[in-house]
Amino acid sequence: MSTLIPKDPAFRARIQASFDKQGLMRTLGASILHIEPGAVDIALSASPSVSQQHGFVHAGAVAAIADSAAGYAALSLMPLGAGVLTTEFKINLVAPAAGERLVARGRVIKAGRTLTLAQTEVYSETAGEERLVALLTATLMTMESRNGVAD
Repeated sequence: MSTLIPKDPAFRARIQASFDKQGLMRTLGASILHIEPGAVDIALSASPSVSQQHGFVHAGAVAAIADSAAGYAALSLMPLGAGVLTTEFKINLVAPAAGERLVARGRVIKAGRTLTLAQTEVYSETAGEERLVALLTATLMTMESRNGVAD
């Protein structure tokens, strides 16, 4: 596997600043755990505020953190001034999202000039044990800045 090289040396700070602007992530209580070139992990604690009627974390919350992890993994390889926008994703929910917290691990599969392909595996954690609950595949578009700042 080839080494992924970021085009912006300050990509970590840029990703965190962009993530901090996301109202949905703040509302869900999600946070970034890890940022590397082509890889971003996002955590979400399970709570009644993100649950569905059976007590599992709602699929909408699972999809939201999975999409954001894929998007930020893609952004980590884009140049300063570029932004990212999801053009499509597919998610497979393979087990109920039950546990203490969820961790979405977004990874770039292929980075292109205009389109990037990424995948996110979402795991539930309980007492240090992990279980795969979802797999998302996303296509992300590089957006050019309109005013010198994009994310």
